[in-house]
Amino acid sequence: MRVDAFDFDLPRDRIALRPARPRDSARLLTLGPDGALADRVVRDLPDLLRDGDVLVVNDTRVIPARLSGVRVRGEGIARVEATLHKREGDDLWRAFLKPAKRVLAGERIRFGDGAESQACLLGALDAVVEERGDGGEALLRFAFAGAALDEAISRLGAVPLPPYIEGARPVDEADLADYQTMFAAEPGAVAAPTAGLHFTPALEAACRARGIGIERLTLHVGTGTFLPVKAEDTDDHVMHAEWGEIDAGTAERLNAARAGGGRIVAVGTTSARLLESAADGEGRVRAFSGDTSIFIAPGRRFRAIDALMTNFHLPRSTLFMLVCALCGVEAMRRAYAHAIASGYRFYSYGDACLLFPPAPPR
Repeated sequence: MRVDAFDFDLPRDRIALRPARPRDSARLLTLGPDGALADRVVRDLPDLLRDGDVLVVNDTRVIPARLSGVRVRGEGIARVEATLHKREGDDLWRAFLKPAKRVLAGERIRFGDGAESQACLLGALDAVVEERGDGGEALLRFAFAGAALDEAISRLGAVPLPPYIEGARPVDEADLADYQTMFAAEPGAVAAPTAGLHFTPALEAACRARGIGIERLTLHVGTGTFLPVKAEDTDDHVMHAEWGEIDAGTAERLNAARAGGGRIVAVGTTSARLLESAADGEGRVRAFSGDTSIFIAPGRRFRAIDALMTNFHLPRSTLFMLVCALCGVEAMRRAYAHAIASGYRFYSYGDACLLFPPAPPR
């Protein structure tokens, strides 16, 4: 399909700059299998599901993946910013450099306090550019490895909020908590699985009291997921790979729930993408550990999920294409038009929707 089929106009005042408080007070737009729209709030979620359904959440934890430093080239220095997006080894990260043209393969970048001083290494973290890629991407080999590198990144890095938030206000201490879900446990993401931001312990307890299960998987969200689609046709777009894992026990419980009549409800497009990556031709979820670069656009059949809870996404994004694949382009354009007209808040800190695919014809 042409990418411009997924375009729409969004007023800037619909972009949320802070999350709802409490988190489960955010609005929730439901799209039923009959195409009906309804305005609810997230804390209504237990009433919208049924005994035996299972919510699948992503337990990845956002790391402070934005590093500021300087390129070291003889006596000359140049400021460089790196946003880590995928770990490739104990001392290796793929990153997007800005401005990328200032750094060549083989050159060294020094991150951290006192980076501009060649004499003072205290508090600094060095990396060598192993290779350069397209779109400002580079492979960085750091001077530290394993836990020591993790500690250095945690100490020197900053949380990389989406540009539509950072461009409107400074990042502050509140974001350190606001941009993590209550399920965050496995460090490695550079962007939050934002549908999970709406959950609170009270909402989790209410779901479990109704017989609604909650299962966890891990997909370390990379910034590549949110890169603009530059191709004119969806067939020509290539996704960046992200690492994910579903253990065998989780897969078995999901398959048992579905066999018993329960529905699998992915919380977020990240959970949906990993479940679909792990599903076989009959829709059974298998244990999974590794990279996925799955791209879900209209024309692709969902096998593993029966519904999706997600936030409202950018025009022309792969995430909007995914929800269109689930519910249909016209249905999603109608839902988004309703959300815009009704004052719903968009993007990472915004409101949510609960989407059921259309019922099959009789």
